Amino acid sequence: MMGSGNKKSGMEMSESAYKKMIERKKRLTKVRRWIATLLAAFCAVLFLMPIVLTVTNSFMAASEISSNYGQVFATSDSGGKTFISEKVNLKFIPDMVSFSQYITVLFKSPDYLFKFWNSVILVVPIVGFQLLVALLASYGFTRYRGRIKEIIFFTYIILMLMPYQVTLVPNYLVSSWLHILDTRWAIWLPGIFSPFAVYLLTKYMRRIPASVMEAAQIDGAGEWQIFRHICMPLCKGCMCSVAILIFIDYWNMVEQPLILLSDDSMHPLSVFLSKIKNGEIGLAFAVATIYMVPTLLVFLYGEDYLVEGITYQGGIKG
Repeated sequence: MMGSGNKKSGMEMSESAYKKMIERKKRLTKVRRWIATLLAAFCAVLFLMPIVLTVTNSFMAASEISSNYGQVFATSDSGGKTFISEKVNLKFIPDMVSFSQYITVLFKSPDYLFKFWNSVILVVPIVGFQLLVALLASYGFTRYRGRIKEIIFFTYIILMLMPYQVTLVPNYLVSSWLHILDTRWAIWLPGIFSPFAVYLLTKYMRRIPASVMEAAQIDGAGEWQIFRHICMPLCKGCMCSVAILIFIDYWNMVEQPLILLSDDSMHPLSVFLSKIKNGEIGLAFAVATIYMVPTLLVFLYGEDYLVEGITYQGGIKG
């Protein structure tokens, strides 16, 4: 009887110790989640501060913006930058809401809208035709393997790893040789044949099981039917992901138009934002806010496809 009582007490102690250990683990898990949540919230606020500052300051009057940030963009009599002896006042809430900057940008000065449409005309063809070229090239790299094709694909990777500043001078020389310098083709052609989309779509398309394509081929499907009815539907998420990344990349381009387009009337709005002058600070806030809208809309529209394109692991959905 004494032995059985000791066993029961020992089991009860072990069960209580086990419950305490489980509760301790749950507490540690909650603490870690709270720490991770606070850290993520801090990082989110830190990254969102410039965007919020830009949007709120776009509703400030020109005099208020000049008093807060005028010293940052002030120049000396010799044309150089002046030393900022006082602290810059970062204001998130304007003293009085003013729409004068937007009225100037949208109605009084058509140059800004003209440059906005320059950006659209330069970027949209690049996104569309780069996707078309990348889809055809990726299908070729996926379906037909060989030493020569692997060398070509490796060359694509090398070109993709190079920063565009390295290829800017060769692009200038080739554009001059083709007599397309100072035309939109000098921007379009290097963008359309960029290796970035080819690399991503090829790696994505190679995840499609070869047995699916072989089964379609046995059923009598040709290459165009396999490409159109199998590869393109399965690559829809990746295509949207690549389109978003291409759009954001070329929407913010500055160096290419400055080097390849000498006519200021052909420059996109991103070039104006890179050359802010004293007296145009308020307009720059309003223009930057308007300039952010297309990228936000593109991201919000293709967010689900972007996540799907990143998390896809291969296979066919039933």
